[in-house]
Amino acid sequence: MSALSVKDVQQYLGLGSIQSVYHWLNGISIPTIDNLYALSELFQLPVDEMLCGNRQYDYKAAGRQNARVKRLQAYHDRLLEHKAA
Repeated sequence: MSALSVKDVQQYLGLGSIQSVYHWLNGISIPTIDNLYALSELFQLPVDEMLCGNRQYDYKAAGRQNARVKRLQAYHDRLLEHKAA
């Protein structure tokens, strides 16, 4: 997979400008919840892993929270359906 540019991320999220992405990268602001889920899909990373930074991600603990993960996945799916409509 080739590296994505800031412009690629901006276009994927449908943002009006690239400034939001630069603000996230520089720690000025953070993405909204819906953008976090979209970024999770784009980068194929769990949201927890993106938020925790370089802390070790505990996949076993995440598995124990299966009901919560299913609810989050359902929310994510609804967001995608809404975006496609």
